[in-house]
Amino acid sequence: MTKETDVVVIGSGPGGYTAAFRLADLGIKTILVDARKEPGGECLHNGCIPSKALLHVSGLLEEIRAADQFGVRVAEPKVDLKTLREWKNNLIGNLSAGILQLGGRRGVEFVDGRARFEDSQTLVVENEDTSRITFKHAILATGSRPLKLPGLGAESNLVMDSTEALALEKIPKTLLVVGGGYIGLELGTVYAALGSKVTLVELTEGLLPGVDRDLIRPLERRIKQLFEQVSFNTKVSSIEDRGDYLQAEFEGDIDIPHGTFERMFVAVGRRPNSDNLGLEHTRASIDNQGFVRIDAQCRSAEPCIFAIGDVAGQPMLAHKAMREGKVAAEVIAGQASSFDNQAIPAVVFTDPEISWCGLTEEEAKREGKQVQISRFPWSASGRAATLGRLEGLTKMVCEPGTGRILGVGIVGPNAGELIAEAVLAVEMAAVAEDMGMSIHPHPTLSETLGEAAEALLGHATHISRKAPPISGG
Repeated sequence: MTKETDVVVIGSGPGGYTAAFRLADLGIKTILVDARKEPGGECLHNGCIPSKALLHVSGLLEEIRAADQFGVRVAEPKVDLKTLREWKNNLIGNLSAGILQLGGRRGVEFVDGRARFEDSQTLVVENEDTSRITFKHAILATGSRPLKLPGLGAESNLVMDSTEALALEKIPKTLLVVGGGYIGLELGTVYAALGSKVTLVELTEGLLPGVDRDLIRPLERRIKQLFEQVSFNTKVSSIEDRGDYLQAEFEGDIDIPHGTFERMFVAVGRRPNSDNLGLEHTRASIDNQGFVRIDAQCRSAEPCIFAIGDVAGQPMLAHKAMREGKVAAEVIAGQASSFDNQAIPAVVFTDPEISWCGLTEEEAKREGKQVQISRFPWSASGRAATLGRLEGLTKMVCEPGTGRILGVGIVGPNAGELIAEAVLAVEMAAVAEDMGMSIHPHPTLSETLGEAAEALLGHATHISRKAPPISGG
């Protein structure tokens, strides 16, 4: 059986279904193909959504345990793991069904099966009945998968990747987390809140390599309280499956060079799903990291094939994929569209949360750019005081002379929600005075953005500091 369509979108994650829906809205016949029968991709089924659902629960548990400081006496909460799993799975199922419903209303046809290119105009879909789809344009949105560490218990049932960790089959008494990036920290936080004694080892000298150290410090203090042990400049040299537990040997800056754990969670990054797609039958090319090479319009070296999301390069973020999906769809429709965004926000959903967008202080130093840095500590925020969360910080990077906001970083509760205002400011080339003169509701955490801007101008209300000096360059 052969189907014909204007556009075929391969992969139904956030980027893929966003592209398909935009194409349909533009009146273009579209087929959406995915290996799963349920759309949503890794983000919905094994990533963003289930992890944030579990982080919500872990945050709730920690709030209950911290209530004593406010004079509220609450018994130690008990977790019904079966009910928690069912709630998470129902949430995923409902959202996936919603995607199908939205696609159906738009006239998007959904086909399940593994897809590969036969040539630059034909796609073979392997399912119960192998079929072909001929198309004018294709959008590759196949996402990414967890990296595995070769030789470190990859075949053991006691070693988990992020997909297996999110399944929440059991809560181990002891858990070894390998990798101090956002995935390791987020899921390590979940398991610690649910009762596991978590040991984390990170190969580099700190958590979240590459992230502003000013933002990391409050999180690092919190993680060291929550986890049993945190070791930097450390690697796992060997893992032995002993049946009911794992025997681990370490090398590096760690007090005890060995340990036993019921489970190990490996979170050392992800790799793009660009293999086994038949791209060798097209002119599309892949770089040495496995990403499909694209231009600002998300077009590959094969003019009729586009690539978006994780398979098309860093950062591997769902919202970046969604924006690229709209760009690709609009370009196919003949519109003047390109991925020219100045700020792609990033959020780490730990406690405290970390978010940032635009230029960081470290990037400015590397690039030799002169900048002014403003920091507003949440210890001066009335709203943070009412929450009992004074450890936060709002940091602003601005252009000297003009005061143009080049980047913002936030650490503290709800940092992920607060960063949107900063993204808009960077995209619109707003200056510190714009943000400082905008009235922020009191008492809120959003005020810290206004006060950080005012601090750059030298007249923040709740801190007594002169305008910061110009640095770098």
